[in-house]
Amino acid sequence: MKDLILLVADKNMQFALQGALSRPQALGIREIEYQFRQHSERDGGVRTTGPAMLALERQRFRHALLIMDFEGSGTDATDAVTLENRLDHQLTQTWGDSAKAIVIEPELDIWMWGSDNALQLVLGKPGIRSWLREQDFRFTPTNKPERPKEALEKVLSELGRPRSSSIYEKIAGRISLKSCIDPAFLRLRKILVQWFAA
Repeated sequence: MKDLILLVADKNMQFALQGALSRPQALGIREIEYQFRQHSERDGGVRTTGPAMLALERQRFRHALLIMDFEGSGTDATDAVTLENRLDHQLTQTWGDSAKAIVIEPELDIWMWGSDNALQLVLGKPGIRSWLREQDFRFTPTNKPERPKEALEKVLSELGRPRSSSIYEKIAGRISLKSCIDPAFLRLRKILVQWFAA
């Protein structure tokens, strides 16, 4: 039986999580055996049929994570935590406390903005945030773009580079996993440490 099954909304999410999970010490966990499933219907599909899909994997894995973006999920929930709680309730039916939903608000790309150094190393462009401000992008109080996906796409377009999943993996492989303050990432790290403490 493997340690963990992760149902994700798309390839970018899978590669970003691979980048993080490849650094168990930085997450504060032991090395684990894990496997990914991508939902063909992306965030909306993860929301509507994700718990049922993961129920089919109960005999093969000790734990399960259902991970999706709040934006694009088609939910009527007012925020990510409300949606997460609904999904957790569904997961409990099969998994008990061995499964967890993580809903990222607004979307995964927010995690890519955790470190200027990591962005510069991977993308090769210094002063990315200053440049984006010149392009009229607005930033949150934590100095992340309000529209993180569009901001990353703008930078890649400026550099003449296609948006690819490997970029997500490289950035997640370099950013500080201990100092990340994104609420969804903190919930993810907390449950991983609870299940797989080093």
